[in-house]
Amino acid sequence: MSANCVSAAPTSPKNSDVEEIRKSATYHSSVWGNHFLSYTSDVTEITAAEKEQLEKLKEKVKNLLAQTPDESTGKMELIDAIQRLGVGYHFTTEIQESLRQIHEGQIRNDDDDVRVVALRFRLLRQGGYRAPCDVFEKFMDDGGNFKESLKKDVEGMLSLYEASYYGIDGEEIMDKALEFSSSHLESMLHNISTKTNKSLLRRLQEALDTPISKAAIRLGATKFISTYREDESHNEDILNFAKLDFNILQKMHQEEANYLTRWWEDLDLASKLDFARDRMVESYFWSLGVYFQPQYRTSRIYLTKIISIVAVIDDIYDVYGSFDDLRSFTDVIQSWKISNADELPPYMRICFEALLGIYEDMGDRIGAPYAIDTMKELVDTYMQEAEWCYTEYVPTVDEYMKVALVTGGYLMVATTFLTGINNITKKDFDWIRNRPRLLQVAEVLTRLMDDIAGHGTEKKTTAVSCYMKEYECSEMEASRELSKQVKKAWKDLNDEWMEPRSSSAEIIGCIVNMSRVLHIMYSTGDDGFSDSSTRTTQAVKTLLVDHPMN
Repeated sequence: MSANCVSAAPTSPKNSDVEEIRKSATYHSSVWGNHFLSYTSDVTEITAAEKEQLEKLKEKVKNLLAQTPDESTGKMELIDAIQRLGVGYHFTTEIQESLRQIHEGQIRNDDDDVRVVALRFRLLRQGGYRAPCDVFEKFMDDGGNFKESLKKDVEGMLSLYEASYYGIDGEEIMDKALEFSSSHLESMLHNISTKTNKSLLRRLQEALDTPISKAAIRLGATKFISTYREDESHNEDILNFAKLDFNILQKMHQEEANYLTRWWEDLDLASKLDFARDRMVESYFWSLGVYFQPQYRTSRIYLTKIISIVAVIDDIYDVYGSFDDLRSFTDVIQSWKISNADELPPYMRICFEALLGIYEDMGDRIGAPYAIDTMKELVDTYMQEAEWCYTEYVPTVDEYMKVALVTGGYLMVATTFLTGINNITKKDFDWIRNRPRLLQVAEVLTRLMDDIAGHGTEKKTTAVSCYMKEYECSEMEASRELSKQVKKAWKDLNDEWMEPRSSSAEIIGCIVNMSRVLHIMYSTGDDGFSDSSTRTTQAVKTLLVDHPMN
């Protein structure tokens, strides 16, 4: 919505004013078109030989996990490798039991090795344990700073850096660990010879770009497979298992992309509503980042369809619709009756009918009514933002955030995805509908990342513009202050992930993983969904197009 607003209280716009301030936007066309129609069943077929080989390798890795003592550094390194290679989901029970043993024992025979201490800390916090951060105190000098001698240990610095991102609010030592390790690693990055240390250079760049805590597992695995292969101590069975698992899952995901492309082509919204973003494949990438495992296919299908349509609806409110049309569209969606669609102009009726079709596919699933309610709420807040735009009203930061946390769509996305999971109960949906702290934190994180990235590139009200207006400061100052809130939100997500948890690991993981996907889309300061032609396209290519791992 328009950022060129005044602070007068909002009033209803006159019809004569509507067309004058009707907006326009130019979005690039789909990068992918019908590319995934080429992934036919003969291309995506998983052979019996592949399945048999996967099971054989899985058994070998499982035996290796069982035979490696929990009290050893080797066990922690093994767990770390398995998780970062993207195959940890095969050994959830075994890994959880090992981490329980490590947590209860808190083995300290390696306590003088910052690499090992940081690795243990990170693995335990990744596993939901409230590992104490005071284990790092022995690495600090009398002045309360990390010892300069640690800088000589490159692997130790990398391990400390990755661990530092698992801190929670109020843990000053973890803030110091991040500042100390990141500044040293950045310094190293500029002094490493590209000829003699290509592998280390790449590892440093990847870590500084996206730490493990913020990385989408599947994307992270594609990078770590190369890193692990170069490690002279790597286990060949683990490496081969990870590569084969990646290839098999890629075929499954290509088949899903093929199905969704056919669905999107049949709707033909891209040509009928050419003012809107055509981002079906990017929407699938989003859903793939939430959970990539085979059992979540239905959830990925639901979520991809909904995000694809919601992107169009968002553009109707932000870009194309007149105020009166938007009011009618909002009323029809609140009614949720196809018979009322006749009141709408053709472009809105097409969109509403497509939306209803997706929810009809959900049938009598427990989450369907909840998913519908979140969609109604989302559209209602889109209308509120439209009123701000047409009245040129700049809300206070608090006013804006109350509405914008909903228009960020986090509750709608989470509820839609969970609707596709069979074991999610009514109690679970009631819990998330009440917006627990976990969801509130994720909503703030998402909204602010989006607004910081999108401010200035879209003519709409953002948290940045509201902050600038309310506190009479520059864009740089506003962005800096809001970025502090983003950093705190990541810490709060860490806090919610650890025991005692407010819900199941599956539900919390769903919400946390959404934040990781959005970090990929917004972390470089631009909107990787609306403008998906560079970074997001490369990510999609890595997961769905590039040739299988050899």
